[in-house]
Amino acid sequence: MSASFEKYQKRKLISSYFSVVLSIALVLFLLGLLGMLILNAKKVSDHFKEQVVVTIYLKDTAKEVETKQLEKSLALADYVKSTDYVTKEQAAASMKAENGEDFMEFLGYNPLQNSIDVHLKADYVTAAHLEEIAKEATNKNFVDEVRYDNDLVTLMNNNVKKISFWVLILSGIFTLIAVLLINSSIRLAVYAKRFTIKTMQMVGATKRFIRKPFVFKSVQLGIIGAIIALIGMAVVLYYLNLTFPELDLMRNPILIGALFAAVFILGIIITWISTFFATQRFLNLKTDQLY
Repeated sequence: MSASFEKYQKRKLISSYFSVVLSIALVLFLLGLLGMLILNAKKVSDHFKEQVVVTIYLKDTAKEVETKQLEKSLALADYVKSTDYVTKEQAAASMKAENGEDFMEFLGYNPLQNSIDVHLKADYVTAAHLEEIAKEATNKNFVDEVRYDNDLVTLMNNNVKKISFWVLILSGIFTLIAVLLINSSIRLAVYAKRFTIKTMQMVGATKRFIRKPFVFKSVQLGIIGAIIALIGMAVVLYYLNLTFPELDLMRNPILIGALFAAVFILGIIITWISTFFATQRFLNLKTDQLY
């Protein structure tokens, strides 16, 4: 009978430890993903901003030397990431591929213009900068017009500001929830041993002596949970880097390493603090209050 009870208690203890480790791992994993989102939020927004194209259409009378000079000046400009010269023939072939019809057969000529597609650096993709760049380009007598989607740029910048604000708010809320969830799991594990704590206290053990093994065990569980969370984060990061290579998520390994270290340390700190206060609570209770 005694052996059967001991096995039951052992299984219950293992189950309790497993639930604590799982809770810590899941919470830290989600917290780590949120950290990766925050670290890469600007990179992602910059990537989408740099997809905005400013197209400079050239007059048919534009000389080759003028076009080359404009391309060179744009390539050297601080606000330009890349340029691409598109001939009217290339534009016609691209349109034919998109629509599946050769419009020149109906018109008998190519009405399109030679153009230069300009991709700007993310910091310069604002309505004010785009207007200034367009005005500077149209001042040249061989430039016919400059086109870009101003409404899209305005919408994108407004959304980036809104998303950044809410991500910060959610980060604070989620961090608080993470601490409360881990704290709850630790308290349940300590609650299961409240009678052991009180028995040790009654035979003369000091609070520090009683608290020490609980804190040590919880920190061990926190480390295991953090390691599992870090493995999950590494897998997700590797997959995202393969799926979206243009984002170059691994470009700053020091920052990523700091995030992983922060998650690991956070797992230890939260479990240590939670266990300290949980054991302290039961140490301060009277015997009749344990039931």
